[in-house]
Amino acid sequence: MLYVVKKDGTREIFNVEKIVNAVNKSAARILYKFSRAEIQFICEFAQEQAESLGKENIDIQDMHNIVEGALDRVNPAVAKSYRDYRNYKKDFVHMMDDVYTKSQSIRYIGDKSNANTDSALVATKRSLIFNELNKELYRKFFMNRNELQACRDGYIYIHDQSARLDTMNCCLFDIASVLTGGFEMGNVWYNEPKTLDTAFDVMGDIILSTAAQQYGGFTVPEVDKVLAPYAEKSYKKYREEFLKYTDPSWEGTEEKAEEYAMNKVRRDFDQGWQGIEYKLNTVGSSRGDYPFVTVTMGLGQERFAKMCNISLLQVHQGGQGKPGNKKPVLFPKIVFLYDEAIHGKGGCCEDVFEAGLECSSKTMYPDWLSMSGEGYISEMYQKYGRVISPMGCRAFLSPWYERGGMKPADENDKPIFVGRFNIGAVSLHLPMILAQSRSENRDFYEVLDYYLEMIRNLHIRTYDYLGEMRASTNPLAYCEGGFYGGHLKPSDKIKPLLKPMTASFGITALNELQELYNGKSIREDGEFALEVMRYINKKVNEYKEEDGILYAIYGTPAESLCGLQIEQFRKKYGIVENVSDRPYVSNSFHCHVTENMTPIEKQDKEGRFWELCNGGKIQYVRYPVGYNKEAIRTLVRRAMKKGFYEGVNLSLAYCDDCGYQELDMEVCPKCGSRNLTKIDRMNGYLSYSRVKGDTRLNKAKMAEIAERVSM
Repeated sequence: MLYVVKKDGTREIFNVEKIVNAVNKSAARILYKFSRAEIQFICEFAQEQAESLGKENIDIQDMHNIVEGALDRVNPAVAKSYRDYRNYKKDFVHMMDDVYTKSQSIRYIGDKSNANTDSALVATKRSLIFNELNKELYRKFFMNRNELQACRDGYIYIHDQSARLDTMNCCLFDIASVLTGGFEMGNVWYNEPKTLDTAFDVMGDIILSTAAQQYGGFTVPEVDKVLAPYAEKSYKKYREEFLKYTDPSWEGTEEKAEEYAMNKVRRDFDQGWQGIEYKLNTVGSSRGDYPFVTVTMGLGQERFAKMCNISLLQVHQGGQGKPGNKKPVLFPKIVFLYDEAIHGKGGCCEDVFEAGLECSSKTMYPDWLSMSGEGYISEMYQKYGRVISPMGCRAFLSPWYERGGMKPADENDKPIFVGRFNIGAVSLHLPMILAQSRSENRDFYEVLDYYLEMIRNLHIRTYDYLGEMRASTNPLAYCEGGFYGGHLKPSDKIKPLLKPMTASFGITALNELQELYNGKSIREDGEFALEVMRYINKKVNEYKEEDGILYAIYGTPAESLCGLQIEQFRKKYGIVENVSDRPYVSNSFHCHVTENMTPIEKQDKEGRFWELCNGGKIQYVRYPVGYNKEAIRTLVRRAMKKGFYEGVNLSLAYCDDCGYQELDMEVCPKCGSRNLTKIDRMNGYLSYSRVKGDTRLNKAKMAEIAERVSM
C-alpha cells in the first residue's frame, strides 16, 4: 500500500480522489473544466508514476511533481495554476507584507489615488486597505505572467483591480423601472411613491444602496422624465387639499388652488434636490467613498419636467452651507442634454437652457451633451429618439438593439441604452509602446497588436468570471429591474444579462505619443496619433465581430494614472523632452494643458479624435475671462453644433472664513484668510483641489492643474 508523507510528517493513504479535487480547483481558477478522459489520464499517470518509484512512503513534494507532470501533458495553463497555488504560502508571506506596508501608509498618511474618497475617515481607510488586499489577490490568481509584466512595466493599466472580479463598472441605472409598481430592498418592500417628496427620498436610498454594489460612475438618465410623474401626483394632492378647505363659491378659488399647488410642487423640487445634494456629498457609501453619481436632464418639455430641471440648476448654483458662505457641491454631476429644436432661440425650453448656462458660468456644471449636432451620439437621438447618457464622467455605450443585438434586425429595430453597464476598462500607454518598438527595432503596430490582444483576452476572461456571479450580489439591479433584463431570481447567475454590456480599451497620452513620434504636439501635427486611433478602431471592430462582445474605445480620464505612467516611462526609457519631462501625461486625446490656444482652436484640434473614441470622451475649454456668460454661451452652442460633450472649465475659490468667492485666489483679498475651498476640474468631473488646507488630489494632478493654460 502507498502512503503520502505530509509536510508535518504524518502519513495518508494514497488516494487519487485528492488529486482529482486538487487539479479541478487549479482548473477552476483559470475557468477551465477537465473532460472525463483528461481526469482519467491524470489519475492513471499519477498512479503509475507513484508506483514506479518503488517506495511505500512518497514525500508530498514528489507527489506534487508527479501531478504537475500529468498536468503539463494535459493542459500547461492548469499546470501553471497548480504550481502557483502550490507555492502560495511562500508567495502569500511577501504579498501580505506588501499589503501590511500599504495599510500602514493608508492609516497614518492617507491615500490620494481617488479624489472622491476622504482617506481621513475610518470607514474609508478600512475600504482602502481591503482594496489593497483584493488587488493583490486579483494579480495573484487572475492575471498571467505576461499580463503582470505588462502592468508592472506600464504598457497597459488594468483599472480598478480591487473590484473588477466582484462586480461591474459604470452604468445607466433604470431607476424608473425600479420605482414603478414598487420593489424590495434589504428584505423590505417599498411601495411606489405617491408623492414627489417621497420619490426623492426613495431615489436617494436606491442610489446609495446600488452605487455601493459597483465601482465607477452611477448615472440616473433623464431624471426630469423620471420625477415628473410624481410631481403630477403631488400637484393633484395639493390642489385637492386646497379645495377641500375652501368654499367653492369664493371668487378665484380655482386660480388660487392652482397657484398653491404649483408653489408646493416647486418647494418639493427645491427641497428634494437639496436633500439629494446633502446625501450624496456627506454620506459615504459602504465601499468607502462618496458615490460618483451623475444625473442627465433637459429634454423634458412638459411643465413639471421643466420645473424639475430649473429647480435642479438653481439649487446647484445656490450651493450648500451656512448663510453667506455657500459653495457648490460635487455630486451629482449634472449633464444637460441639448436639443437645438427645443433649447435654441425661441425653443420651448430656451428658459431651461438659460438656467443651465447661468449655472455653468458660476459652478462649471452642468456639462453639455449635444443631441442635435454631428456624430454618433446625436445620430442615435435623431434617428431613434434614444439618448446615450454618459456613465459617470465620460463613458458611453455602444448600441444594442432590442431584437438584433449588435446590429439592427430590421429598419424598425431600436437600440437600448438605459439599464446597461460596462464591465471594466484596460488602458494602453501608447508612448511606452512606441518606445518599446523602437528599442527592440520592431514595427510599432506589431507591438501594439500584442497589447491589444492582451486586453482582449483580459476582457473575455472577465466576462466569463462575472457571468458566474449570482443576482443576489446586486438585487436592485439584477432582480428589481435596474439593469436591462434584470428580473432574475436571487439564485440565478447573471451571465444572461452580460451580452449587451461593454468592455473598454482605454487610451492615454496621445499628445505624448505624437511628441515621441516626431517632436510635435497634437496641436502642431496629430496625424500619427490619428493614424494610431484609426488602427485601434479597426482592430477593436474586428474583435467585436469575432468575439460577439461590445468592445468600446475610451479616452481614459487619468487621475493618479497620469503620474504613474510618467514614473513607468522614466524607469524604462528615461526622461524625454515633452514626453516624460513633466510629472504627468496628457489626458486621453486632449491637447497639452500648457498650449496657449483659443477655445475655438482647442475644440477643432480635439474634434478630430471625437468619433474615434465613442466609448468615452469629453471636450472642455478653460475660460480665463471671469464669469463671462456670453463667451460661455457662444462656445457651448458651437460645441453643440459639432456634436460634442462639452465641459466648462473654471477654477473656483471660496473663502471659508468670510464667504468671499473669486475665480482663482490663494489668499482672500477681503479678509486675508488662507482657509479656502478650491474646486477644479479633475478630468470629466470636479473635485476639491483644496479643502481645509489640504487637497484630495495627487501631486501629479496638482502639477498639471498648476500649469493649465487652455485645458
